[in-house]
Amino acid sequence: MRTLARDQQGMTLAEVLVAVVIIGVALVALSAAIPLASYGIQEGSQLSTATFLANQRLEQVRNTRWEAGPPAIDNLGVSASSASAPVSGVGTTFPDENPMAAPYTNYSRTVRVTDCGVAPGCSGIVNAGLRQVTVTVSYRPMTGVGVAASTTSKSALVTMYISKR
Repeated sequence: MRTLARDQQGMTLAEVLVAVVIIGVALVALSAAIPLASYGIQEGSQLSTATFLANQRLEQVRNTRWEAGPPAIDNLGVSASSASAPVSGVGTTFPDENPMAAPYTNYSRTVRVTDCGVAPGCSGIVNAGLRQVTVTVSYRPMTGVGVAASTTSKSALVTMYISKR
């Protein structure tokens, strides 16, 4: 016959319950971090998309023909300065997009062209053969509980100088 060892010890019910409570508290704390992590991923995605859309439009503007005949008819966009508006009378090639077309309906994009030939110029540079193009893409950011209020917006701003070719 086999003899049972009397010194065998296992876990008591109290020890098991304490372990379950500790693991439960840790899982609850970990689950609270999941929405915050997904918010961070979404925020990065929105900023990357906004920067991509700004750079895309900047490349289109950069490749547009520069026409300097009177009046200035290059149709690049709306000037940030009313004194130096390099646009035609019939419209702009790159009008403001608010909102943009699908699938970017949560974004708005503006193009501003400043003629650097008129004082004060562009950041102190006065040159008739130079223009400053600024593209701004705005969006409503996500929060931990959904989309931010309509008064809250973030934007990506990209600026480039274009010289006459």
